[in-house]
Amino acid sequence: MTQDAFGEPTIRNDDEQDVPDVPDATTDAAEDADATKGVGEASGAADGGAGAAPGPERPEARLERAVRAAEQALIEFEIALETFRVEVENFSRLHHQRLGPMYARLDELDAMIAEARASRSGDPEDLRKAREARAMVQPMPGIEELFHDWLDSDGLSPEAAAMLTDQPVQPPKRVRPADEVRKLYRDLARKAHPDLAQDDIERARRDEFITRVNAAYGRGDEALLRQLAEEWAAGPAPKEPRLSESEELYARLEWLAQRKEMLTLVAKELEQSAIGAMLQMAPDDPDRLLEEIAEQLLAEVSGRESELARLVQS
Repeated sequence: MTQDAFGEPTIRNDDEQDVPDVPDATTDAAEDADATKGVGEASGAADGGAGAAPGPERPEARLERAVRAAEQALIEFEIALETFRVEVENFSRLHHQRLGPMYARLDELDAMIAEARASRSGDPEDLRKAREARAMVQPMPGIEELFHDWLDSDGLSPEAAAMLTDQPVQPPKRVRPADEVRKLYRDLARKAHPDLAQDDIERARRDEFITRVNAAYGRGDEALLRQLAEEWAAGPAPKEPRLSESEELYARLEWLAQRKEMLTLVAKELEQSAIGAMLQMAPDDPDRLLEEIAEQLLAEVSGRESELARLVQS
């Protein structure tokens, strides 16, 4: 995910293409429709309604094509955003699981070094620093620690909920899901996305289905994604889009533009988060970034241990 020249996030999707800007598509479509309407009215007045030769394309047809293009652009944007969100979430969890013990060891060594210095000098300032360093090692436990990751601020963690409902628990093994999993997810999202619904009943069906798709993608569950693909293929076919009046099409384009604006804010928040910023340091191989951080932390641990040994021995 990168920043373009105007400050709006450009999320690179899995096909290495930038997502089109939906608000621009809205403006262009409106201008095209108005221009075409003017041409049609002028032509009708000139020939007095005689229609031997085909007249200009009616404005609603061009506007409807613009709506379909804007819908697809928004779906591609949402796919890219969900892909990045999953990577941020997985990176955060793996960062905590793999590197948490190293950070804890560094805090412990810092406290021991500060205590060794304070013991040798007896200086009040050194004693204060030693107390502060020790306090960092023994923080007040939070709810996650007290309940061993079964509870978080939103209630039951996904792992706990899965255990209680006899569902398999599959924590992420890597930051970015495998290529085949990503392909399956993109295909399903493009076919079943709620933004393609034409009525409330169809939207509810798609919302429920895409929620399961996102959950399977977040776990990297290829088998479940294949099952969901079969389920969608066997389900009721979406209704054919009906011709809409110009006012309805304009309203649809406005809604798409507003949703794109909202998603852009979500994308910026992800980019500006600590984990999101780290991911942008290694967009091609985020799993390798974890290994590099681990190597750096191990070197810091080794340096602290050597410093502590010198203080104790001298």
